Amino acid sequence: MSYLGQHLESFQQTGAIRFPAVLSAEELGQLTALADRLPARKPGLRLSGDPLLTRILDAGGLVGRLAAGVFGLGAQPVRALLFNKTAEANWIVPWHQDRTIAVRERRDTEGFGPWSVKGGMQHVEPPFEVLAGMVTVRIHLDECGPGNAPLLIAPGSHRLGRVPAKEVAGHAERIGAETCLADAGDIWLYATPILHASERAATPAQRRVIQVDYATVGLPGGLEWLGLSR
Repeated sequence: MSYLGQHLESFQQTGAIRFPAVLSAEELGQLTALADRLPARKPGLRLSGDPLLTRILDAGGLVGRLAAGVFGLGAQPVRALLFNKTAEANWIVPWHQDRTIAVRERRDTEGFGPWSVKGGMQHVEPPFEVLAGMVTVRIHLDECGPGNAPLLIAPGSHRLGRVPAKEVAGHAERIGAETCLADAGDIWLYATPILHASERAATPAQRRVIQVDYATVGLPGGLEWLGLSR
């Protein structure tokens, strides 16, 4: 958290920051064991109901404190996914801007929509200010070198506001891409609305990432964040 405090202005400008070697060998081993117990799916598997995750991801936990460095202790995890990219599941993610949030159930609310169902979960596009008040954390369980499909971001693009889908690729090309390399145990934190992408792995190896969205505000109209409970 103190490290982020020293670099908060840079994060606010670029929209992303790397935290090297955050996880201890024990914590990395525990999270890897959790990932290994779960079925490999494409492109993401929801994580919920595990005490280890709650302890590490909540606002006072090891990872949650990083999100709290941006928003304060009110930051709470609202969705967690496991991405397990392998030679058999080697997908591509084109340039895009995250536009939806996951909620417990559909409740039609002014300003929220359209709705969709992804992986059995209700998703909805909220007003942009909701997304602007979120950060996303990527916990790397494996080394992610240049050939193993690292995340690509367009630095500063989180400050563009809502970008029409047809304009995303053009903005990314104009801004240029930063490659988010990582070692096992590293964490990347980025502003949720940042433009990002991922290529297929050129030299496929297991690349497990736990991705967690954090938010500080509640939702109106009876909507509830999906969260980490079952």
